[in-house]
Amino acid sequence: MRNWHPRSTIASYQRMRRNGVFQASPPAVLAGGFLLLILIGTVLLSLPISQREPFSVLSAFFTATSAVTITGLTVIDVSQSLTHFGQIVLALLVQIGGLGFVTLAVVAALTLGRRISLKQQALVLEAFNQTSVVKVRRAAFAVFRISITIQLAGALILFLWWLQDKAWLTALYHALFYAGIAFNQAGFSLNADNLMPYAGSPVILLTISSLIILGGIGFTVLSEVWQKRRWSHFSVYTRAIIIATLCLNLFGFVMIFLLESGNPGTLGPMSWDMRLLNAWMQAITTRTAGFNSVDTAQLTDSTALLMMALMFIGGGSLSTASGIKVGTFIVLLAAVRSYLLHREEIVLMKRSISPEIVRKSLALLLVTTFSAFMGIFLMTLLEDAPFLDIAFEVISALSTTGLSRDLTMNLSQPSQFLLTVLMFVGRIGPLTLIYSLATQRRSRVRYPESHFQVG
Repeated sequence: MRNWHPRSTIASYQRMRRNGVFQASPPAVLAGGFLLLILIGTVLLSLPISQREPFSVLSAFFTATSAVTITGLTVIDVSQSLTHFGQIVLALLVQIGGLGFVTLAVVAALTLGRRISLKQQALVLEAFNQTSVVKVRRAAFAVFRISITIQLAGALILFLWWLQDKAWLTALYHALFYAGIAFNQAGFSLNADNLMPYAGSPVILLTISSLIILGGIGFTVLSEVWQKRRWSHFSVYTRAIIIATLCLNLFGFVMIFLLESGNPGTLGPMSWDMRLLNAWMQAITTRTAGFNSVDTAQLTDSTALLMMALMFIGGGSLSTASGIKVGTFIVLLAAVRSYLLHREEIVLMKRSISPEIVRKSLALLLVTTFSAFMGIFLMTLLEDAPFLDIAFEVISALSTTGLSRDLTMNLSQPSQFLLTVLMFVGRIGPLTLIYSLATQRRSRVRYPESHFQVG
């Protein structure tokens, strides 16, 4: 490896000025960009103009990280501790973090007519699930059009509903805030009890749950549905994601309804129609959104474990959701099915899946699982709290969901810092892993096979 020298940095900068190509690795750009945005958010949230009730710089840093990584965990009461200015800063951080620096960087580069380096193209193609930069151009701008259209439509419905009992300016403020937060899967609320005050409002819960689904299914899927509009014309990926999303949502809905209907702390006291509504809301929000219309601390252990599994899976690729992603989950299921049926090829909807995609999915699963294990292990050393609450908190942070069993505000400072690392890793880690796999060097050396026992 060559030794670093200042002249090499100067030369790289001069080449960038001359050629319009940025030479830094995409993971470094992404991580640096997110970190810079978190620091800017920390400074803004630390200003007196942002604080209705004073809180520490660490709390501001935690909240900014949670916003940029579109998580929603918070150690402060957003409704009481932040002024309107602070809440607007929070919402803007969520918007930028939700759309992602990959999208923003590509759109900026294309708009300015800059060329994208080959390494950056590899990351961009992976992130947008496309095969050419021309298609990436369309997908990048479609992200903004789709995002703005859906959020404005949701905000309009919420505004008209809240206009019944709120002043028009307050109704508009709440509508824009919740539409943006829901679509970007963040889970912040202008109420101390999150969405629990609206547990009896079908319009609010169904609108917010619809925004969560549309934001979490993936811009690639939304764009293809809008353009082709016929099931037979959809790609295998789009059809698989739609079916899997529907199955996961329905499974979560039915299970939460059955498990919590007899729980006096959650769905028990509600009427049958309200039980169905709130079971649906909790099933949808668990897919990395972080809202809660019932008290999550009162959930049964079985429901908590189910929600952890749904959080771990997350949403679709190129979406505002996180987790290992639905596509990864589908590929792993297809691989297991092929192995059990003794098939050479891994087949999905009469199409084969390449071994490289399977390896990538397996690597993402193992890295995320290891990160979750280490996070849980470290927090058990730091906190004297029930194990299930700790595991729930760690999975929620790593999957950038934002649900909590009333543990976040009671954590020590080391644990709060650990959660910020997990949120950051959960948002940046998968992209970095995908880049490393997409740009790995292939060796020409081949070694003889060895029999190795597993299982």
